[in-house]
Amino acid sequence: MAEPDELEMADREDTRVEAEGPAETAGGPDSAADSAAGSAGANPLWGGRFASGPAEVMERINASIDFDRRLYAQDIKGSQAHCRMLVRQGILSERDGEAIVAGLDTILREIEAGDFVFEAALEDIHMNIEARLKVLVGEAAGRLHTARSRNDQVATDLRLWVRDEIDALDAALQALQAALLDQAEAHADAIMPGYTHLQPAQPVTFGHHLMAYVEMIGRDRGRFADARIRLNESPLGAAALAGTSFPIDREATAAALGFERPMANSIDAVSDRDFALEFMASGAILALHLSRLAEELVLWCNDGFGFATLSDAYTTGSSIMPQKRNPDAAELVRGKAGRVIGALTALLVVMKGLPLAYGKDMQEDKEPIFDCADTLALSVAAMTGMLRDLEPNRAALARATEAGFITATDLADWLVRALGLPFREAHHVTGEIVRRAEARNCRLEDLPLDELQQVEPRITAAVSEVLSVEQAVASRTSFGGTAPARVREAVAAARKRFL
Repeated sequence: MAEPDELEMADREDTRVEAEGPAETAGGPDSAADSAAGSAGANPLWGGRFASGPAEVMERINASIDFDRRLYAQDIKGSQAHCRMLVRQGILSERDGEAIVAGLDTILREIEAGDFVFEAALEDIHMNIEARLKVLVGEAAGRLHTARSRNDQVATDLRLWVRDEIDALDAALQALQAALLDQAEAHADAIMPGYTHLQPAQPVTFGHHLMAYVEMIGRDRGRFADARIRLNESPLGAAALAGTSFPIDREATAAALGFERPMANSIDAVSDRDFALEFMASGAILALHLSRLAEELVLWCNDGFGFATLSDAYTTGSSIMPQKRNPDAAELVRGKAGRVIGALTALLVVMKGLPLAYGKDMQEDKEPIFDCADTLALSVAAMTGMLRDLEPNRAALARATEAGFITATDLADWLVRALGLPFREAHHVTGEIVRRAEARNCRLEDLPLDELQQVEPRITAAVSEVLSVEQAVASRTSFGGTAPARVREAVAAARKRFL
């Protein structure tokens, strides 16, 4: 290891050692006055290489502070972990390390109190924090960036941010599942039509229907959990792309930030955005699930169905039609799925043609990630509120089972069990019976026995036991079936699995 004086000298030369251009590194955070002392108008971060400043439009297209300021907490956390490691490794003096950590704590308080002034001229959150740090602690601030680049810094910040979002989203999805489970348990025996092709198919229960979404959300949580495992590696210490010559301890910074390990390849560490794409891909599937449920809420609240109602809290009125109650919260959740899918598509397109390692194109990763996370959080919260607010109409649900001959499958199954007919023949016989009921405009259970026997002479009065929707539902006792007893078992099991 180099002697302290040598390390300090190397530390001061860090900008020249690590510099790879404006996107790749950040040297000492010079103030505006310091900038003026160099080339007129040159950027304080990388102005030594340039004789004049950027065009106004270049400043605008290059700046990201308007959106990446959201990374402030993660940026400060990562900088403090890096600083403490530099001190432990003898690369930074304890005095400077203490000053830097304290200064960063001050900046964190200023930002959270709304007292921090963000400057577009300093481009991004990293340089805004570093510039303020220099005001607070002086020359020591310039030593913080030793053995670090903005490339590994932003990659670390963004991983920390996405990890925090996954944790928050998981808690929100658990609350959504709890709302679904409460409704499913309360209405485990409320009979309704089950649909295929949006046509009445077989009778199910309202609780059973909702339990399908519990499982879907459970898979969503699993996808986010898997994504979290893969993202939980630390890019910090990869520097611009090639690592660093300083004797850093990447294991220590990874552990300090809650990562499982450092990323194994420095080029991959700064250029990878798979973790963001996987988060957003999981989010797109979640948004689809929420959209499907939202569509059902819209249908159920329609007078043509009348299956459920939402209160004033989740509906709106019309500016011209005073009778209207519109399920706008559900419609907006349905619509916002497009934003999440669009955000994923946007980042896929940004990344699809980039050679290794870093390209400034990757600055375009943050806005779609932020929008995806915000949209998901809002949509999940709205859906949870609507489900807790939802009032199913049991009478309307039951009435809807009277249409569509939805016990026809039960009749076919009875013909197989009781008469030994091959299922295809039983299917044909049942179809003829349905045609006769349709002609009489009556339910299957209302057809006279003699008419049933005209189609199949061996049918007996015992067939009536399977033609009621109550019996049809109660008979579906297979695992995962719709029988109320099974639904209650499924609710209890899901509470143990998910809550």
